[in-house]
Amino acid sequence: RHLFGGPLIVIDFGTATTFDVVSQEGEYIGGAISPGVALGAEALFTRTAQLPRVELVHPKNVIGKGTVSAMQSGILYGYVGLVEGMVARIQAEMGRKAKVIATGGLSALIARETTVINAVEPDLTLIGLRIVYELNRQQASPTTHQ
Repeated sequence: RHLFGGPLIVIDFGTATTFDVVSQEGEYIGGAISPGVALGAEALFTRTAQLPRVELVHPKNVIGKGTVSAMQSGILYGYVGLVEGMVARIQAEMGRKAKVIATGGLSALIARETTVINAVEPDLTLIGLRIVYELNRQQASPTTHQ
């Protein structure tokens, strides 16, 4: 909220894909959790007999011409669809638009493919920890008056 204002939807593309909703006032409203992009891709490899492990990259086409490109398309655009659908549903439930911030390792890959993400900040958690540290340090420091 210090960086982007509010209300916010923060999407973290980690092991899980999490959607955290923050009010205009900075209160955590709630969220949603789904399997992460890499976890979903790995499940295709480990839980199917014939599908290979694929690199998570931008496919040349939505319609894959082979197994690898079809998997890359399905993974990438499937998660883009998840993001767009969840953002639309969250904003409808909130009754207003919210800024959408993406973070985590695969945030840039997904953000390139959708217009619902307003900003990408891969290090948002670390930045947030720094802000909390600075706020706590300011509160702990004695104020001097001249």
